[in-house]
Amino acid sequence: MRDLNIIDIPKIHSQIELKSKEIGFTMPSDLYVGTILKTLVTSKPKANLLELGTGIGLSLSWMIDGMDNRSKIITVDNDPKLTEIACHFFGQDERVDIICQDGSDWIKTYIGQPFDLIFADAWPGKYSEIDEVLSLLKIGGFYIIDDMQYQPNWPEGHQENVDTLIDYLEKRDDINLTKMNWSTGLIIAVKK
Repeated sequence: MRDLNIIDIPKIHSQIELKSKEIGFTMPSDLYVGTILKTLVTSKPKANLLELGTGIGLSLSWMIDGMDNRSKIITVDNDPKLTEIACHFFGQDERVDIICQDGSDWIKTYIGQPFDLIFADAWPGKYSEIDEVLSLLKIGGFYIIDDMQYQPNWPEGHQENVDTLIDYLEKRDDINLTKMNWSTGLIIAVKK
């Protein structure tokens, strides 16, 4: 089998990784998750995108790299230190709206266009406010979550949260989903 090295990493990614190490950020995004985000974002020209859980901006860099000039992305995180760093890297891009707010509050008060793709990488939108988030997704839109396979840094009892979420998503009749035993464990759902 051919070597699967990742070669199309966003140019800014290495700078964000350095900053991540500098501040001791311990929840970096997986490179493979980044590649699939970039690919799926690219499939949605003129897209309206949402990321829940900006973190330090690693996944955001992949999503931006896949966007065309007419797409836009909103990214939400409740940590002002992290959103400030993300603003440093992406604040000049008019397609990017970085919001520092509690994700649950933001989801419940959002009024705007539905989204072509939602990457939920935070508790809100993944383990809470799922119905609300999926109602913000366009028909044919992607809902993506990662970290569905056991991670050594999970708190005790978190596996039950994951199992409950997967069970809930499997029972919904308004989405088709694929569970991927790949990277950190991905679920990709499409609204029908």
